[in-house]
Amino acid sequence: MVSISEAQLVAWLSPVLWPFVRVLALFSVAPVFSQRVIPMRLKVGLALLVAVCAQPVLGDQAVVGINSPQALGTLVQQVVVGISVGFAARLVLAAMEVAGEVIGLQMGLNFASFFDPVSNAQLSAVARFMVQIATLLFIVINGHLLVLMAVLKSFQAFPVDGNFLQAVAQMRLYEMGSAVFASAFWIALPMIAMLLFVNLVLGIISRVAPQMNIYAVGFPVTLTTGLIGMVATLPLLEQPLLALLQKGLTVFGV
Repeated sequence: MVSISEAQLVAWLSPVLWPFVRVLALFSVAPVFSQRVIPMRLKVGLALLVAVCAQPVLGDQAVVGINSPQALGTLVQQVVVGISVGFAARLVLAAMEVAGEVIGLQMGLNFASFFDPVSNAQLSAVARFMVQIATLLFIVINGHLLVLMAVLKSFQAFPVDGNFLQAVAQMRLYEMGSAVFASAFWIALPMIAMLLFVNLVLGIISRVAPQMNIYAVGFPVTLTTGLIGMVATLPLLEQPLLALLQKGLTVFGV
């Protein structure tokens, strides 16, 4: 008669359970994976598949039972690390969203706001367009594969030991927030300079020819200039997006 003890079950399930929780937490916030069009059953199945297939890469992890005193701390650690990896990848879309809001403000299109079902927020037309372009670039540069690699590499930087406070202190997520605004303004800087020059020219024209209705002329000019500038700068977005993604995932060993 074959008998299986509780220790054997824990030794079999623990190497799969905790990576499964970390990957599932990643899928809840990471770009592309967190979209609502993906069914929850598919996310759970994909997370389990990644956890099982990654066993040869993860190496020897600490065995933590479900009913052990360390189980709660280990669960919190996996959720925190998984969400942090997704948050680091989410910086790319957040930077593009801020850049789109700044560009839309200069173009005068911020009044045209729409509800974005992905972020559950009101976004202007320019910001939503920039986010869609960033999502497509994220897939083209294999960002989804980099995210999966990051969550697997994170088991070396943050092993399964239940010490989630040390993991939070080591990741220093607050520094990633400043990178969002810095990258967003660097992306939007050419458009800001171009539109600032157009507004300066319109201001001079309004002084030289006061009889001209500058409000009727200025909006089409700024709108056309902004669209031309967006077409000119879109091919150059790959490098800053890739640099921002690598900067966010460097903490996890990628």
